[in-house]
Amino acid sequence: MKRRQLETWSPWVLLVAVVLLWQVICSAFDVSEFIFPSPLRIWNQMVEFKGIIAAHAWRTFWVTMAGFGLAIVVGVLLGFLIGSSRMAYAAVYPLMTAFNALPKAAFVPILVVWFGIGAGPAILTAFLISFFPIMVNIATGLATLEPELEDVLRVLGARRWDVLVKVGLPRSLPYFYASLKVAITLAFVGTTVSEMTAANEGIGYLLISAGSAMQMGLAFAGLVVIGAMAMVMYELFSLLERHTTAWAHRGSQGH
Repeated sequence: MKRRQLETWSPWVLLVAVVLLWQVICSAFDVSEFIFPSPLRIWNQMVEFKGIIAAHAWRTFWVTMAGFGLAIVVGVLLGFLIGSSRMAYAAVYPLMTAFNALPKAAFVPILVVWFGIGAGPAILTAFLISFFPIMVNIATGLATLEPELEDVLRVLGARRWDVLVKVGLPRSLPYFYASLKVAITLAFVGTTVSEMTAANEGIGYLLISAGSAMQMGLAFAGLVVIGAMAMVMYELFSLLERHTTAWAHRGSQGH
């Protein structure tokens, strides 16, 4: 029990230690807030501009969730298609890997031409950058289904579709949740990058505006908010994973 409590509190202890060290360095060396603001300065800026930050944060959040939701739908469907057929896996996977290697920021100007400045480019950028991990993990979970298990099920009368839906998909759940925890952080990155060049609201827009006005404390406050939202969503998926796939982690229950 003590070890589990330590594991639970260790991230917070590390965070507090980093923040304290950051504050001590800024105070001891009298670092200018225009170069590297201290945590205290960032906090003061968050309190002073809480209304503005909240409005921009809400816009970034719902745009990210829209792109992320689209990524889940497309990622699961493509993952199921690729993972259920060796031919599809061999044909599509290399192309998707090549597509994922393309810098998604390069798509933003194209998306602006197609959809204009606003939520559209941000939603699509979040989608483009986050669907690949979901697709890969679902495909991997299905493609690595043990041949012996599949043979036994076939002998018992199960069809290929039954094997995939009743065994393959449940077996892929741990992979799925792992991909969600990675993809949600990428989705926030995609939204922020798009907002920095193709929006007039959102945290990305706030970062550019604060930077151009030399309000570095406000810019760092925006970064803190992005990190906090991503961390909350990460923990939400971790909670869902523990409650729905406990069978996959039974070996760690005794620690």
